[in-house]
Amino acid sequence: MAHGLSPSSSFDQVFALCKRVFFWWKGIVKTHLGLKAFQPFNGVLAVGSSLSFLLALACAYSFLSPRVQQQADVAASYGPPVPNSSVVTDCNLFEGSWIQDQGYIPLYNSSLCPFAERGFNCLANGRKDQGYLRWRWKPKGCTIPSFNARRVLEKLRGKRIVFVGDSLSRTQWESLVCMLMTGVDDKRNVYEVNGNKITKRIRFLGVRFSSYNLRVDFYRSVFLVQTGSVPKRAPKRVKSTLKLDKMDDISNEWIDSDVLIFNSGHWWTPSKLFEMGCYFQVGGSLKLGLPINTGFKMALETWASWAASNLNTKRTTVFFRTFESSHWRSVSHILILTLCH
Repeated sequence: MAHGLSPSSSFDQVFALCKRVFFWWKGIVKTHLGLKAFQPFNGVLAVGSSLSFLLALACAYSFLSPRVQQQADVAASYGPPVPNSSVVTDCNLFEGSWIQDQGYIPLYNSSLCPFAERGFNCLANGRKDQGYLRWRWKPKGCTIPSFNARRVLEKLRGKRIVFVGDSLSRTQWESLVCMLMTGVDDKRNVYEVNGNKITKRIRFLGVRFSSYNLRVDFYRSVFLVQTGSVPKRAPKRVKSTLKLDKMDDISNEWIDSDVLIFNSGHWWTPSKLFEMGCYFQVGGSLKLGLPINTGFKMALETWASWAASNLNTKRTTVFFRTFESSHWRSVSHILILTLCH
């Protein structure tokens, strides 16, 4: 945990929940989809969100090519190897740890990226320390070569990458776009497809790299499953429902993608559900006494079933981000944004 970071009680509740659900979930995704899961970053969120996706993307590249070229393609997506490093054919990129490296060069400057939200521009907002920029992922037994934006852009030419989830997914999306921007000469060729400014209130944001025919999209779906109105004869405390057996009504828009990254977890708390009058529903029945951890498990089962039935895994590589630290903390019961990209 970052120095001075004090997670809120809501985070503690959900983190405990996700630890219980994680081993169940791991079996579900491996059984249904053969998906990969990797370790979340429990240090500074700023580097954790952006670089943890870099790790996921590195693996995604290998799956976009024939199996026999997996490791070669991973290496080809990056720049020259770090001296004294070894990229071996049996390297498991999903097993390793985050290490501090004072010589590590940040992959982008958020002040120079038009797609970085003002609230997440730490340096521009006056943050003095820069230690949070010096973390990198180190797999066991090998080292990931340096990121090379131009090679990655070429690798992703003609592709569509889609992020689905909550604000943690959105900030990962922002980080990837900013990382790729460093490899583009004419920045005017990179734009949000609807001309929207980057904001948490929009359900869809898409950035197009026109020179590469590449799209990087984000869909806000904090629960992944569908929200509903109040059923007839529901108690007064029920203001809305979460349909655990139905995927979000925008899920069809995620199917036509080459790389698809999901996350969920931080909204599965009493303060975001029951205290707001949102209760679980299955079919036409309210489940007022259903615990949050059980509801989360049912939602993930719905997600896994949807993915297995609707996605062409010969084309689409799927990732589900495991739980990670929140980018909020509680001080005197006031939530303050403390860490950013």
